[in-house]
Amino acid sequence: MRIIGIETSCDETAAGVVVDGRHLLSNVISSQEHLHAPYGGIVPEVAAREHLLALPATIRTALERADTAWEQIDAIAVTHGPGLAGSLLTGLSYAKGLSYALGLPLVPVNHLEGHLYANWLDAPEPEFPAVALIVSGGHTALFLASGHGAYQRLGGTLDDAAGEAFDKVARLLGLGFPGGPAIQRAAAAVGASPTAFKLPRAWLPGTADFSFSGLKTATLHLLQRLEREGEPAPVAEIAAAFQGAVIEVLVAKTVAAVAEHGARSVLLGGGVAANLMLREVLAERAPVPVRVAPVALCTDNGAMIAAAGYFRFHAGDRGSLDLDVAPSLPLTAQPI
Repeated sequence: MRIIGIETSCDETAAGVVVDGRHLLSNVISSQEHLHAPYGGIVPEVAAREHLLALPATIRTALERADTAWEQIDAIAVTHGPGLAGSLLTGLSYAKGLSYALGLPLVPVNHLEGHLYANWLDAPEPEFPAVALIVSGGHTALFLASGHGAYQRLGGTLDDAAGEAFDKVARLLGLGFPGGPAIQRAAAAVGASPTAFKLPRAWLPGTADFSFSGLKTATLHLLQRLEREGEPAPVAEIAAAFQGAVIEVLVAKTVAAVAEHGARSVLLGGGVAANLMLREVLAERAPVPVRVAPVALCTDNGAMIAAAGYFRFHAGDRGSLDLDVAPSLPLTAQPI
């Protein structure tokens, strides 16, 4: 069964074709990074307009690379939330038009669930129950997945998402946008010690919740102190200290959840899952196998939506032409 997935929840216009929810045929992403970089963050109106311009070519290229004609497509999966309202509306409206014109089923997909199902693409099937850490620019949360579509939210960020904190601190350090890759590059500089500066960790004892606003503020105060003292800011070492603090908390909370709930695997998803240090430290410290998709499938993409859409299709999920976007859509138990 061939499904095309369409993803426009934020600033990436993406489409991908997947067979049987597991086998990747194509994954095409049209990036808007150069448009938003001057602002240090996503401009929603710009993102929505660019999706409209990029969707036709992105979808056409995804079909061409998959060597697939529309007659071979069995369903259209599309992100309908969570995300930026204008961006979501552009992708959903386009998918609805295709569904109506081609007579193909429309399958609505939760963006967060898509990140989890990136781990099913061209890889061994993960074992349940699994602790799922979704960490991106807009989301940082832990879930217990007891089966396909069966989720229990264990905790989440109380303020900034990890990726948002990376973006803001990268801006403070003058490293540009997006912040995650920029900080990772700076922290990898030869001789940059993550222990040169001591930055706080918000442990929030007794919970699986996260908080990164205090860490971000502490980094700002450190830079202000160095400026007052006339000291040059060692950007690489501050980036390393910040990155280390974020990753230590993410890993510790995930490992604790594995032990508490008897999980048999860890699913790592979201844009920050592309961080090499996070991948390495989590794999080293987790007592169970850690499943993480290739870096190209960690950021927002259409293939993950197609993969999740396959399982949703077989659960009987269908979207009608009056389906609306859900910018704050939670990931809740929807057993498959």
